[in-house]
Amino acid sequence: MRTFSGHMPFCVRSTIRSLRPRLLLAAIFASLLVNARGLPLRDGEELGYRVSWAVVPGAGEIKIAAVNDVSAPRPSLRVTTTTSTRRLARLLLPFDARAESVFDLDTGRLLSLSESSHTRDKHAEHTVTFDPAAHSAAYQRAGDPAARTLAVPPGDPTDLIMGLLQTRTWDLKPGERREALVLFDDDFYELTIHFARYEEVRTPLGTFNTVVLEPRMDRSAPKGMFRRGGSVRVWIAQNEERLPVRFEVEFKIGTGTATLETYTPPKASHAANPRS
Repeated sequence: MRTFSGHMPFCVRSTIRSLRPRLLLAAIFASLLVNARGLPLRDGEELGYRVSWAVVPGAGEIKIAAVNDVSAPRPSLRVTTTTSTRRLARLLLPFDARAESVFDLDTGRLLSLSESSHTRDKHAEHTVTFDPAAHSAAYQRAGDPAARTLAVPPGDPTDLIMGLLQTRTWDLKPGERREALVLFDDDFYELTIHFARYEEVRTPLGTFNTVVLEPRMDRSAPKGMFRRGGSVRVWIAQNEERLPVRFEVEFKIGTGTATLETYTPPKASHAANPRS
């Protein structure tokens, strides 16, 4: 980092864009015991994260909220994620992003994902609509006249953050791992999430005993941030709620961290243990 003004905007942008599902995050969960289907959150649940980058402790914030939509043609869980820079980082790099993921309450599968982001001089927006039966998805970028068809690899796709949140339902033990399919913009990443270690973590909500999990990619064919030597970790609290209390993205130029600082539990009628 040669100069603060020359490199901090890039660092903040890298952190914010990496701690999301491409534009930064996207979606979450359901009710009526949908955790049996592996969904990461429940109806009414909300999480707020403080994002820090190296020497900038308050670089941004991420807010995630889940609500059931039983009036839709297919009863679904609608998850909204908003991300923004703040304080000094916002003066250097104004950034706002919004993502909405819609999950089928009956199957737990992702039906659609829409993302948009705004910087000082750029706006980007796209929508992905999934067709599980055809193993395909329609990708529509704002301003393009027609959608493109994406071939979906075997598995149930999510964005990176939703995939990490979903791990709270897995209860992985030392030596165990599990496959995950993650979508970044219009590209699918086949990851393996490994149990890394147990660790105690302090947050604004208290101190938690956690399991640390690490998504990894096949070293013979790495893509994106993994090709550039990046790594990702998530800390899952070992309590009844199994809260994802921290995310971390590590690059050669520094480490970005999202720490849970606010939490709203799910609606009382749906507050079952999230383990599946």
